Amino acid sequence: MNVFPIPDGDTGSNLVSTMNAIVEDMKIHKSIKDTINSMADAALIGARGNSGIIFAQFLNGINEEISDKEPLTMVTFAETLKNAVPYAYKAILNPIEGTMITVIREWTEAVYKLKDVTESFESIIIRTLEDAKISLANTPNILEILKKSSVVDSGASGFVSFLQGVVYFLKDKNITKISRNEDEIVFEEEIFDFTPNITYRYCTEALISNENISTNEIKNAIKHLGDSLIVAGNKSKVRIHIHTNKPDELFYILRGKGEIVQQKVDDMKKQYEVVHNRINKTAILTDSIADLPQELIEKYQIHVLPLNLIIEGSTYLDKLTIKPDKFYSLIDKLKEYPTSSQPTIKNVQNVFSFLTSHYESVIAIIVSKEMSGTINIVKKAAEKLIQGGKKITVINSKLNSGAEGLIVLEAAKELEAGKNYEEVVAIIENKIKKARIYVSVNTFKYMVRGGRVSKMKGFIGRVLNLKPIISINVDGKGIAFGKTFNAKSNTKKILAIVNKANENNKIASYNIVHASAPKKANELSLKLTAILGKKPEYITEISPIVGLSAGIGAVAVSFISS
Repeated sequence: MNVFPIPDGDTGSNLVSTMNAIVEDMKIHKSIKDTINSMADAALIGARGNSGIIFAQFLNGINEEISDKEPLTMVTFAETLKNAVPYAYKAILNPIEGTMITVIREWTEAVYKLKDVTESFESIIIRTLEDAKISLANTPNILEILKKSSVVDSGASGFVSFLQGVVYFLKDKNITKISRNEDEIVFEEEIFDFTPNITYRYCTEALISNENISTNEIKNAIKHLGDSLIVAGNKSKVRIHIHTNKPDELFYILRGKGEIVQQKVDDMKKQYEVVHNRINKTAILTDSIADLPQELIEKYQIHVLPLNLIIEGSTYLDKLTIKPDKFYSLIDKLKEYPTSSQPTIKNVQNVFSFLTSHYESVIAIIVSKEMSGTINIVKKAAEKLIQGGKKITVINSKLNSGAEGLIVLEAAKELEAGKNYEEVVAIIENKIKKARIYVSVNTFKYMVRGGRVSKMKGFIGRVLNLKPIISINVDGKGIAFGKTFNAKSNTKKILAIVNKANENNKIASYNIVHASAPKKANELSLKLTAILGKKPEYITEISPIVGLSAGIGAVAVSFISS
């Protein structure tokens, strides 16, 4: 398990993922140069985590240094390895000795020493494995945190395991076929004996492509955003790894450097808290369309599955790599209107795998199936785990935005009050029937651009200055609830709806969400507080994905009746 730079316990998984990507995607060519180029490219695209990217950059260095015009001899092989090491060092903003790069460097130095006295490639690899093991064993003497935790560096250990695998093959020429249906990995509850100081909580990665990318330019542009920065790659592809508190700012900068092909954001603080300071035996999982403020997500350890937002060919993670405020500042400047997509089944499977390793049960509350196919992905991802005995319930909220967020919050509060998994599922399925949302849309413009309303209807709406009110029926379908001719009348109508609902069946809780309209939201809050005699649970911004249709200026009220 890794303890440096932070103890998130994922180095082994990241290296396995990187190696699998190389095995699956590389092509063997007639020339060594072309084969190494394919290997380096596959590594760069499939690299995961700090160590995976360092290893990929080492392969990239080999690719840059190896000649395609002369035979590969023992001497040129050793020189190529030695010359590839600086590529790995240069990719890291602040290289730390006692880690993977140290073992790679010392191993290549051992190979270089034997280049004139070793008779074969097999022999030089086999003989220098011991040098790599000695280097690995010495890492705690170089890096104090390793000695304190009585471990060697995990990335370095992974590199030595890689060399060991090569040696096994060279000795018996057999490759063990690894089953893709690996046994479940069960994490121990107490892996580390200290609390880490996580200054930058999001382990963030990106792959960008463009012509003539400058790794140094990218490194200088983003180095102020965090630590553990690695920028690896070549002139056409660059893989970035950084620990940061502002992944959205990172991707805002990167969007000007090329097409964002891949991205990953892991919340290391939450991962650590789940292992060591879990507040409940049941996990609450929802999607990013559920509008909840970050402080409540933190308080109740709610897990959020981000949907994808596609902007000008690049994909962003909703609310993670693009925040609502940044999105709304961009939306009117974009020639091509953004679109959205569901998370991949692999990503959801990874989330469930992590949650079921640390919780006894999982309740997933997902956006209405009438509005998104996300619930189908989530159910599919949970299938095998449920068949294997894991307690997972996937609930169709039949809602979205603030109403979905309110239901998620209710589930978290019921768990906090001591209700068990089965009780909370029953309570939430009942409360969904009592939840409503009413959205005051400021303009038809965004509905037209997003294809939800025809251009003709949008034109008529603009000419007549229509202000629609959108709601969701009991089946989870979006409906036009009403319309007025100005924003003031829209507000009055929503207030009347809420007042009537409260008189018929007292409102237990409510919230207000908005699309870049905090003033309107706060004014509405004051009026609703006067009517209902209590403040909203929260006021927060609408998810950019919901904002695609609702548009700038939209304000919504959601409530649950008692």
